[in-house]
Amino acid sequence: MSTEKHSPEDIALSLTLAIVRSSPAPLLLLDGQLNIIAASMSFCSVFSVDAVQVTGQPLYALDGGTWDNPELRSLLAATLSGEGKPADRDIDLQQPQRPVRHLIVQASRLTYLDLEQTRILVAISDVTHARTDATLKEESARANQVLLQEVRHRVANSLQIIASVLLHNARTTASEETRGHLENAHHRVMSVAALERLLSTSEDGDINVHAYFTRLCESISASMIGDVDQIALIVEGGEGVVEARVSVSLGLIVTELVINALKHAFPNGRRGIITVDYNFHGPNWVLCVRDDGVGMPLTAPVRPGLGTSIVAALAAQLHASVEITAAHPGTQVSITHSRIALVEGAPEAVREPAAGAHPASSAIKS
Repeated sequence: MSTEKHSPEDIALSLTLAIVRSSPAPLLLLDGQLNIIAASMSFCSVFSVDAVQVTGQPLYALDGGTWDNPELRSLLAATLSGEGKPADRDIDLQQPQRPVRHLIVQASRLTYLDLEQTRILVAISDVTHARTDATLKEESARANQVLLQEVRHRVANSLQIIASVLLHNARTTASEETRGHLENAHHRVMSVAALERLLSTSEDGDINVHAYFTRLCESISASMIGDVDQIALIVEGGEGVVEARVSVSLGLIVTELVINALKHAFPNGRRGIITVDYNFHGPNWVLCVRDDGVGMPLTAPVRPGLGTSIVAALAAQLHASVEITAAHPGTQVSITHSRIALVEGAPEAVREPAAGAHPASSAIKS
């Protein structure tokens, strides 16, 4: 055991060098002239350099000058000046006959008792493989999105063909009951086709509610309303988006309620308006389909039909409630989703567009 005594400064420097060299992360300890005092074994392994040979070398001369990078120079200049804490820098390291390596470099000026000796600690993270994996994932996701949009486009085309066949059969059948069933099936298929068509042009899978309802009601109007001056179908409400799975249920609900209004609200050639109104209020929303027709019968309500049952089932899937009220004139059906309880007075505000939304209204004409 050596009995030689060392100064505290030598002991401190020896400890610092030992810590840097044994670090599991790639580290460099530099002096005020940016010469390498010590390199960790991890740095030497990752960048294939010899610890003895690099000691004393200028950093920018390392590996034949490949470390002479403008971003690295900017980082170390900011670190030496001591003007705040410099941000991490992304550096592309181009080594001879090797692929470009993507590095994240951090530098810190060490503060210790010997203020005359400037020391810079540089930490390097090689993120080349992580960025390659992320790029591959992004490219795969984009390819899948394009494929999904193409599939949805083809599905929409197929559904429209099916809807056309149903409508043709409805027009040629002699049975009134069969014709009614085929027409109802046609409108339901067209509802899903309109959604698939919108999804095929959506990049993120979210659906703009106003645009979706507009296209849907255009389809219903074209196939069921012969004279738009007789019955107008209008879409109102604030702009907003919902997930595709939610839009499917909302579209089917709108289809059922509009068809029901066309069947019952305007007998004997009565003129009128059907309005589809969808509004956000934070996480809550209200979907209303109202007409200015003859209103609900004063007699006891009849047994709910298939459409009413479908609306109730779809609303239940969305954790929403269904309320049918007189609109004076006409009838209003409200589908309300209340995720968060509203404060007193908020039910009136629920009809206002959500923050960042813009009111919109468009008349649907065939």
